[in-house]
Amino acid sequence: MTRALMIQGTGSNVGKSMLVAGLCRAARARGMTVAPFKPQNMSNNAAVTADGGEIGRAQALQALACGLEPMTDMNPVLLKPETDTGAQVVVQGRARGNWLARDYTGEKPNLMAPVLQSFHRLAAPVDLVLVEGAGSPAEVNLRKGDIANMGFARAAGVPVVLVGDIDRGGVIAQIIGTQAVLDPADAAMIRGFAINKFRGDPRLFDDGYALIARTTGWPGFGVIPWFDGAHRLPAEDAVDLGGPQGSGGFHIACPMLSRIANFDDLDPLKLEPGVRLSMIPPGSPLPGDADLVILPGTKSTRGDLAFLRDQGWDVDLAAHLRRGGRVLGLCGGYQMLGKRILDPEGLEGPAGETEALGLLDLETTMAPQKTLTRVTATHAATGTPLHGYEIHIGQTDGPDRTRPFALVDGARPEGAVSACGRIAGSYLHGLFGEDGFRRAWLAGLGVAGGPLSHGAAVEQTLDALARHLETHMDLDALFAAADRV
Repeated sequence: MTRALMIQGTGSNVGKSMLVAGLCRAARARGMTVAPFKPQNMSNNAAVTADGGEIGRAQALQALACGLEPMTDMNPVLLKPETDTGAQVVVQGRARGNWLARDYTGEKPNLMAPVLQSFHRLAAPVDLVLVEGAGSPAEVNLRKGDIANMGFARAAGVPVVLVGDIDRGGVIAQIIGTQAVLDPADAAMIRGFAINKFRGDPRLFDDGYALIARTTGWPGFGVIPWFDGAHRLPAEDAVDLGGPQGSGGFHIACPMLSRIANFDDLDPLKLEPGVRLSMIPPGSPLPGDADLVILPGTKSTRGDLAFLRDQGWDVDLAAHLRRGGRVLGLCGGYQMLGKRILDPEGLEGPAGETEALGLLDLETTMAPQKTLTRVTATHAATGTPLHGYEIHIGQTDGPDRTRPFALVDGARPEGAVSACGRIAGSYLHGLFGEDGFRRAWLAGLGVAGGPLSHGAAVEQTLDALARHLETHMDLDALFAAADRV
């Protein structure tokens, strides 16, 4: 029978996603068949599955660590924030609608059935399921109707390992305090703890480690040093986006929109020796020395268009083009480049239309049906084949579409390019992960691409992460803690 183990954290961003990916690869290296699972995720970084659904990007990476195709059952509930108080709710890969947080709280208990259905369907053919929690079980104000942490663990009978983040400080209180606020039956699901993101000599934490074990009665599974290769793996949360990456002469700037989505599109560019990629935070201007500005995807095109203008980035963009710079819009960024965005059904706010940037002669009309598809295409300018995926609402058309960015299946025009050739837009995500296309595209910009194989780099990093965990954790004891489900 299948065994399962759940990794929960003392808070958000303690490294749960990366740990589950590493544990998946380590279990696979030990000869187990293993699958990842996250009952509920909140992220605008999504992946399209082979069956035409969507899941969180972290679960797609974890699937890769397991040697599996991403499946909707790996992340049955995905929340994609559109405002501070509302999100699109995706259940088993399909959008259910846009709900306010207070409405979702009432509906959440009804989602336990599809969560358990997906879990058991996923678990049936494998030896081990590694489950990732969300946020923290210490958020006991959210315990009623919980499907993400202890609510799921109790319902599915899955034991838990609690992970604390020592890098942010207070890890002793994180773990002991979590036990203190948990219901005793929830606390009984925890089989042990681990400490993540340690910098320096781990022996200096011996006394703290012993204090946690003595006070909680839980065994420790290890102190995990900071993993230097983490930046080579796709990030799921925008909070993980940092400053300039790389030191090449070709400068690419990307504004960090308030609902930025699928920003892992840019990850392969960070590793190119001829490229310097800067993620520009709110409150900072677009740099005057940028050669290319990439407008990224967004979960709320109209809202982030207003956000872009509030930051003055539209003015910066106009100055960038006057200096002879280039612009590439991806997905929502592509929609922003047109003249108007029509939203007759009010899918992104009040029904109406929004004046866009007017850099391409196009209009976008929002419609309820979401496009979710994997794509094989040819880059029009270089003739280079590429693979990507589309995940968006809205259809875009206009005169500049006669100059497509790519041809899907060798025939259907996709995206658009301006008459001057310096402004382009495309709905395709994941295109820079294609090594041949990335090199050809960079060559067209006068940049010599390096020998990097991005896919191979990710695989090597997952292998290194698995070895890192084997070295610093008691994985024999940890995997033995998994229960049959």
